[in-house]
Amino acid sequence: MTISLKGDSAALLFAEAVRETADRGRPVSPRGMPTRELLGVHLTLTRSRARLLHLPPARVLNPAFAAAETVWHLNGSDAPWIFDYNSRLRRYADDGLLRGAYGPRMRRWGGNVDQLAQVIRTLREDPDSRRAVIQLYDPTRDAAGHRDVPCTLGFRFQLRQGRLHMSTTMRSQDVWIGLPYDLFFATVLHELTAGWVGADLGTYHHHVDSLHLYERDMPAAVTLPLAEAGPVAEMPELAVPWEDFDELLGKVRRGGDVPAHPGWSQMGAAMRSYRLWKSGELERAEAIATELTGPLGRSLVDWYAHLRARRASRAVAVGVVR
Repeated sequence: MTISLKGDSAALLFAEAVRETADRGRPVSPRGMPTRELLGVHLTLTRSRARLLHLPPARVLNPAFAAAETVWHLNGSDAPWIFDYNSRLRRYADDGLLRGAYGPRMRRWGGNVDQLAQVIRTLREDPDSRRAVIQLYDPTRDAAGHRDVPCTLGFRFQLRQGRLHMSTTMRSQDVWIGLPYDLFFATVLHELTAGWVGADLGTYHHHVDSLHLYERDMPAAVTLPLAEAGPVAEMPELAVPWEDFDELLGKVRRGGDVPAHPGWSQMGAAMRSYRLWKSGELERAEAIATELTGPLGRSLVDWYAHLRARRASRAVAVGVVR
């Protein structure tokens, strides 16, 4: 039996998914890690630009990593610069690379097939097509025993009555850690593709075979505040011409300003800010964060406050031990 959850923001959808998994999930322990699991979950997000989860203090995202991972995927990259934004990913790397990186599979399948370009071409030539598909899981690679096996099986796009709908299928989804970042990237892809095929933004569907919550995250999950219905904070529009897209991504990665595309300028500024934070220039990083407007700026300010609080807590703990 499929479990269906629906929301008009990532926050509402996340809160519902966490509560449902915590309350109704059954215990399983793949690879010896205790989790609560729901099988067959269908999440529907009706407003794709309401993609940035922000539910402090229980769940505060690193929005710079959300932006960086999105650029990394869209640019077709598996380069290790992504570790500058999330060093924990190194534990899943083989020989310094994440073998399950989505980018090369999406933009260079088999070394030469740009599946994203193919989706755009397919829908421009036949708007009613059912063949607009991006496949990520590759059994020839993913049975090799690498640490990183894609959780996402693929994406599908349907253009109907002038609106582009998108569906993602996941074999596995960590509701607490992974879902917020996956929603961010997938809905950016959704919005961009709608622009490239000249369609309005439709509904986003997220199908999960195994939606799970690790027991280690339960203490935080039970403190999650209710995501109240009300005005939805949407990200700025990101639609850009396809022909200039890869060049734009390069500018965003370097943290450069993109005057014609304020939404992308904000993404680049968030990435630049976090690089400064990681290099120890905390005040400069925070100054950039406070200048950012909208959901991204608020989230980054709170992320830095979270990091400062964590540092202070560790310092106190060290002092107690001494």
